[in-house]
This record gives sequence, C-alpha cells and structure tokens, in this order.
Amino acid sequence: MPAGGNPPQIAGVDGCKNGWIAVTAEPETLAKAQAKIFKSFAELISQLSPRTLIAIDIPIGLPERAIGGGREPDWVARAFLGPRRVSLFPVPSRRVVDAHEQGYEKVCKIAEDTSDPPKKPSQQVFNIFPRIREVDAILRQDPALRACVFEVHPEVSFKVMNNDEPLPSKKDRPGMQLRKELLMKEGFPLSFLDQSPPRGARWDDFYDACACAWSARRILYKEARIFPMNPPLDGEGLEQAIRA
Repeated sequence: MPAGGNPPQIAGVDGCKNGWIAVTAEPETLAKAQAKIFKSFAELISQLSPRTLIAIDIPIGLPERAIGGGREPDWVARAFLGPRRVSLFPVPSRRVVDAHEQGYEKVCKIAEDTSDPPKKPSQQVFNIFPRIREVDAILRQDPALRACVFEVHPEVSFKVMNNDEPLPSKKDRPGMQLRKELLMKEGFPLSFLDQSPPRGARWDDFYDACACAWSARRILYKEARIFPMNPPLDGEGLEQAIRA
C-alpha cells in the first residue's frame, strides 16, 4: 500500500467469528457502504484497493512492559470512556502475545513478569492474541502499511459521535438502537444498517465495523481525535494511539 495521495476508499474493520468484518466506502459518502467478511488480515490487505485507509479495532504498538493496565493510549481512552471503560481491555506486552501457542498458564506467568502491577490476561483477551499477532506481524514486515492502517476502538468512536456523552451498553436493545441512530446521522443509509450482517458476524460486529469506518474517514480528513495527543512508539517503531 503506497502512502502517498488520498486513498480512494476507507475501511472499518472489526473481528468476528469468521475472521474480520470490513465495512468499506468511498470517503466522500457513506451512502454506498458495503460489508464483507475476510478470513484473515492478510486476505483483507490483498483484496482491498492498495491505497485504502484501514481503521481496525485491534491494538497496534505493543509495550515491552504493561504499566498500569496496558499502554498510554489505553489509560487515556479508558479515562475518556468513563462508565464504558471496561470495554477496552488492558494490552499486555509483546512477549505475552507472542507466547500464545505455549498455552494460557505459560502466558499468565509471562504476563505477571512483564506487567506492573502484575496482571494476568483474561481468557477472553487470551483468545484474541492470534489476531493481535497477525496484524502486528504484517505491520512489522511492511513498514509502508503503517501509513494506511490505524488502531481505533468502536466504543471510543461512538462516544465521540455522541458528543462525548456515554452510551448504554450495546448488549441491550436501547444501546444498539442508539448506535444505529448515530450511524444514520453520520450518513449510513437505514437500508444498509438494517440488512443482515454477513454470515459469521453479529449485529454488534457490524455496527462496530461501521463506527471504525466512520473513524477511518475522520483519520483521512485529519479530523480524528487522538488518544494520546502525542503518541509514543513501541520497540518496533509502531505508533501507539487510538483514533476516533
């Protein structure tokens, strides 16, 4: 993906049961957005237009040591989320993520050794380590992608959309309805939001990917909020920031 010029397309990407759900659109309008499932991040990269700006709900930039529950963007975004802070999990060290294949018990030991205060990942967080490793490996191998792939978090995006007001949980019907209304207000057609998600994705995956696409457009137009304002780099030179 070359970094120069304006990408002709934006993509919001979220994990789902069958891989990754991507909501793609032209940056000028969200009226013709489309949703599709990709089995892997590598497949997604290969099939999207080579100048697509991708906003993905996955940690990018892993710490050598997790301090105070993760990285600086995690601290700042959690403070912004307030009551919804629990939706943003603590990002462990790269050593922890890379040890996934050694099993949960081994990972917990490494996590305690590389965090302050010592903290074990939950089983739920452990289960998404392969996704984190997949994206991390691709961005480390292809530095040009770093200008096109950005970390976002749907709950942060939705709160920004909602004029910084907290949202009810997406697990409840009013929370999902509010998210749909916010996405409609930002330009997604009702017909698109009411269509069944692609097989292998749930409704919340679908709407989260839409929120990621909304953030992708803001990133492209340099309108995005950045948590923190002056992002640090990890040991591999990857930026640590959540955008919305």
